[in-house]
Amino acid sequence: MTKSNPEKIEIQLEPKMTEFLSYLQLSEGLSNNTISAYQRDLKLYQAWLNNIAKQTITTIPPEGIESFMLYLQSEGRKEKSNARLLSTLKRFYQWGANNEYFDVDPTVLVKAPKLPQSIPKVITESQVEALLYSPDQYTPLGIRDRAILELMYASGLRVSEVVDLPFEQINLSAGLVQVTGKGSKERIVPIGEVAIEWIEKYINEARPSLTKNKWVPSLFVSRIGRPMTRQTLWHRVKNLAFDAGIHTKLSPHTLRHAFATHLINHGADLRTVQLLLGHSDLSTTQIYTHVAKERLHQLHQQHHPRG
Repeated sequence: MTKSNPEKIEIQLEPKMTEFLSYLQLSEGLSNNTISAYQRDLKLYQAWLNNIAKQTITTIPPEGIESFMLYLQSEGRKEKSNARLLSTLKRFYQWGANNEYFDVDPTVLVKAPKLPQSIPKVITESQVEALLYSPDQYTPLGIRDRAILELMYASGLRVSEVVDLPFEQINLSAGLVQVTGKGSKERIVPIGEVAIEWIEKYINEARPSLTKNKWVPSLFVSRIGRPMTRQTLWHRVKNLAFDAGIHTKLSPHTLRHAFATHLINHGADLRTVQLLLGHSDLSTTQIYTHVAKERLHQLHQQHHPRG
């Protein structure tokens, strides 16, 4: 028996859902990537309502939401994705109730699935060192890549924060960078001497040849002088990691994870790391203490005679 898959059906969102997305973008200041994720979730829910539940957003009962979650499980979707989708629905119906669009919020009594705490994989300090030295420092692109890697490791920036970084938001004389993170929240992060040296080298020696002396608002540019994309930067990092002999599976946050974990390994307190990363909740930062403890446990087993 073939499962129906409403996710594949191209469907127009209900007007209230479209209004909700506009609210998130205009009032909450969420990024385009985050808005797209909300939109995908709502389209899947809308398709399920239309084609399987035969309900609308206003007639669905609480047990209907539970049926939807069971449907998602039956389709083999990951628990993390299902939890995020339920979070989207809870936020949508809460917004609708606050605006008196719905008499009842059907998600109130629906509990999110408990997720196992995932510990990010972190490359070692020696691997980071190898990665930082992997770009060709005698070419404009190599200088750019080295400057990017040094900045990401020195400041813990997200990939999106690096590619979207405006030229005027980095102050090399003060050794600071002003970052606009998730939800348009701004933070100021120190850069570090080595990163400053490479960014200066990039600005003076590499960037003019890449931009052909044209004005480009973003600090880092592509080989043809345009703002870099997240995909381009991430492909560069993966290729450079391969060149450096790092064959573990990397994520777009690899250097960000390394930044946080290595800080904690060297004695930084959680509150400081939280501010540097731009986490709104300290519990999000606490994952790095588990990473550090796991690393210490591995070192103990490897080197202690009674390990």
